[in-house]
This record gives sequence, C-alpha cells and structure tokens, in this order.
Amino acid sequence: MKAWLLLVIALAAHADERRSGRDTMSPALRTLQADDSQHPAQLALALGRELWAAGARSCASCHGEPEKLRGVATRYPAFDAGLVDLPGRIQRCRVRHQRQPAWAPEAEPLLALTALVAQQSRGLPLQPPQGPELDAAATQGRKLYTTRIGALNLSCTQCHDERAGLRLGGSLIPQAHVDDYPVYRLEWQSLGSLQRRLRGCVGGVRAAVWDWDSAELLALEVYLARRSAGLTMQPPGVRP
Repeated sequence: MKAWLLLVIALAAHADERRSGRDTMSPALRTLQADDSQHPAQLALALGRELWAAGARSCASCHGEPEKLRGVATRYPAFDAGLVDLPGRIQRCRVRHQRQPAWAPEAEPLLALTALVAQQSRGLPLQPPQGPELDAAATQGRKLYTTRIGALNLSCTQCHDERAGLRLGGSLIPQAHVDDYPVYRLEWQSLGSLQRRLRGCVGGVRAAVWDWDSAELLALEVYLARRSAGLTMQPPGVRP
C-alpha cells in the first residue's frame, strides 16, 4: 500500500478519536451551551454588538454586520507581520484603524467582541492557515506541549493525551481542543480567552507564567489550533 494512503488512513483514525471539550461535559452544561436563551455569555455578546456599531470609526463602518465575518474565526492564529490570534487582531484594528488605545488583556470589551466574531463561525470546521512562519510556530508549540515544566514537572500531554477522559479534582480531563474559544467558565463566572486558560495551566503546574501575547503562548495556540483542525466550532463555549 502506498505511503500516502497509509498516512491518510492513520490521520483519519486519529481524527475519529478526537472529541471536543463540550462532548465531555455533563448533559446540563451541554444544554446550557446549546441554548442561546440560557447561555451565560449572552450579556457579553449583547455588549459585543453594541461595541460593533459604536463610534465614528466603528467595526461596522468597515466590516458591515457581524454576520459578514462568518468563517473568519476558523482561520486563527494567523501570521501577519508576526503571529496574531483573534483577540490580537481585534486589538490591532482598534489601535490602527479606530485610533484608540489597546484594551488590557481579558478586558470585558475585548472578550465581548472576540466572542461576537467567533460566534459567527458556529458550525464551521477549524481551518488554521499554513505557511513557513506558522509551521515554525507549530513546531515550537508542540515542543512546549510535550515538555515537562514547573515544580510539578508535568507536560500538557501527560494530562490531555495520556489521561484524557479521567478526572482531576472531580472534573473530566479534556483532550485540549480549542474549537469553542472564548469560553465562559463557571469557575471564572466570566468569559475568558484561550491565553487565560493556558496561563492558568502553566501556573497550575507551578511554572513561571508566560506574559500575555508572548511567543510561547502564541506558538502553543498555533499548535493547538492545528491539533483541533477539522473539529466543528461552537463558540462561545461553556465549561465547568
């Protein structure tokens, strides 16, 4: 059998084993995420729509209605004079085109707009872009994912590959897919970005936490997006 066919078969088998984090949640949380009338991020999405149309240099003045951005969120992180994730792209637009100061990381308006843009890609598969710079970042991200760090001497793969489906502190360990970000975590009682979740994990193993938008966080985002490629997006997610 030709090598390329063996590779296709192997990739298909791997894909069949992947599960979105929402598939490992309780029925109650799955229902909460699926029902827009109950979704805890609804206030943030409403704020996002207000911000979208606000000001003389509004998002709407360039992009039209948010629905016109369907598919955009499937293609991040991207490379554009440097690595940038979806919140980072929104920050760039705010600074360069709206001529406003950047928001602080995890600022409520930034998360609201990120959730609004991401929501437009519900039901679409993640399709992270390719390119030499992104390939290099993915390689770095994979190394970070598999390297033991911190006082607990743990790596991402030890939890999210080797122990996926088991429980840690009463919660089911997911496979570390990123198809639903940003997510509303009940633990946080708010929306949060993928970078917030990654920083939480790094701090959880008692390692030095990477800075916001650091090369390490962005490289890990690139790797995780490729690892999740093809999974159907349903943002914003709901998690315990």
